[in-house]
Amino acid sequence: MTDYQVLEIGALDEWRAHYGGFRPDSSRDGRRVVDHELTMQYIGMTANALEPGEQAGYWHRHARIEELYVFLGGRGQMGLDDEVVEVGPGSVVRVGQGVWRTWRCLPESPGELRWVCIRAGGTELPEFPDDSERGPGRPMPW
Repeated sequence: MTDYQVLEIGALDEWRAHYGGFRPDSSRDGRRVVDHELTMQYIGMTANALEPGEQAGYWHRHARIEELYVFLGGRGQMGLDDEVVEVGPGSVVRVGQGVWRTWRCLPESPGELRWVCIRAGGTELPEFPDDSERGPGRPMPW
């Protein structure tokens, strides 16, 4: 058996129907913890959607985890320690260990603020993957 899994999380406009979180007290509409549904060892991911005017309502930070926020729709802001950063489609924000973070969808956003948050920890990744192998003689499947 090949080691891969496929999970359909729906189109962006369906993300608000997700309900989830890491603990019951932090679960909410518009969050899906993908790594609770797939067997992931070194990375984690959530799919998120906030309605215009909605905010996280809490700050958090990580001691060992690095996060990458990839914004796909809507307009919003991230609080990063003592700064506020504007975010929208195409914004990618890396947040290192120890940085306090929170986010909100602007009240005047043209739609829901949608993003994926990718979490990783452990050892540093090499600049160039050093564990890959090319298969030049392997035919394409299509």
